[in-house]
Amino acid sequence: MSMERPLQEPPCLNEKLESSLLASQKSKRPKRPHAACLDAENTPQELIQNWSPPRKHQRVTDKGKENEENVFILARRPRRRRDSLGVCWDHLPDELLLRILSCLSLRDLLRTSRVCKRWHQLSFDESLWQSVDLEGKVRLGNALGQVLSAGALRLRCPHTSIGEPCFTHKEPLRVQHLDLSGCTVSPEVVYDVISRCTQLQNLSLEGLVLSDGILQSLAQNPQLVRLNLSGCSGFSSETLAQMLQSCTRLTELNVSWCDFSNEHVKAVVSNVTPSISQLNISGYRQNLTMEDMRCLVERCPSIVHLDLSDSVLVTIDSFPILQQLSSLRHLGLSRCYQIHPAALLEFERFPELQTLEVFGLVQDTHLTVLMKELPKLRLNSQRFTSIARPSPSSRGGSVSMWGLPCHLVYRL
Repeated sequence: MSMERPLQEPPCLNEKLESSLLASQKSKRPKRPHAACLDAENTPQELIQNWSPPRKHQRVTDKGKENEENVFILARRPRRRRDSLGVCWDHLPDELLLRILSCLSLRDLLRTSRVCKRWHQLSFDESLWQSVDLEGKVRLGNALGQVLSAGALRLRCPHTSIGEPCFTHKEPLRVQHLDLSGCTVSPEVVYDVISRCTQLQNLSLEGLVLSDGILQSLAQNPQLVRLNLSGCSGFSSETLAQMLQSCTRLTELNVSWCDFSNEHVKAVVSNVTPSISQLNISGYRQNLTMEDMRCLVERCPSIVHLDLSDSVLVTIDSFPILQQLSSLRHLGLSRCYQIHPAALLEFERFPELQTLEVFGLVQDTHLTVLMKELPKLRLNSQRFTSIARPSPSSRGGSVSMWGLPCHLVYRL
């Protein structure tokens, strides 16, 4: 029977072992002895545990037949300190996040709104939706109501099919500049939008079918400056007169080629604000009479740009009437066939006149001769009028309206 070898104490600890144990009772952390005095083979396990730094215990698993040969050790990875991770997005203030979001495109801004609730709320902050251009989007339904409800001040969406908008609130809209030219939209939807507007300054409804209710809603916008109703129909002359009487700050009005009778024309020349500076009342052939012209000139002596094209009742007898407009600089008489080309030399007596549009009256061969006779005038310089229109025809690709840029632009 083998006898166990007794544990031997290191020689260097014989004298001080007792005093060290006593000292360890008085102090929580005993002093570590000199390394040369310890023998790794005979050092008591208790001293090793007391003098060694604490270590993390590793969990060892060897369960299962598939683990009989391989032993897996499960260890927990130490956590990083929060300070070493840098600045977290959640800690950024709203003002800084809004400044970052303002640099995104429309598509990226919509994607950002899906990240979390906070970013969704910030992505639809009204400061980011000041100006929006949705030209090129085939159909607008809920998106129109969402953009306007987000607080858009400028919205451009011409030539778009608009369905029933979905507004998120009943408060008046903040939109001030709105372009719905050439849209496929019902009068009920247009009324739903315009009836919520009270701060409109520039509006284009070119080519739309309107209603008396829409024009009555326009009367609730006393700050309206530019109004484009070219090619519109569906409203009475009485409602038109009431609307013009309410919009006293109008400076540009385009009512060309509307479905007008002579009563509509009289409503325009008799009720338009006297401060009007640009007026397009072309396309009325036999509905615009000389008496209407005389009424217009007497009421609005400050007109600078006047377009009377396609009015067959306008003759050379209108020249003395037009000469009373001392500020007249741009005049359109295209296709006014009662005016003889030789009579155009009379416009030399208009000292402030700069441009004269006479398309259809003068042949190209005679136009050069007329230019020499009227050297101070620019003849046929602009085929299409720009009065009250959101963008000149030569700038079809521009992402601006009435000279105001659009920040968020829809891209295909």
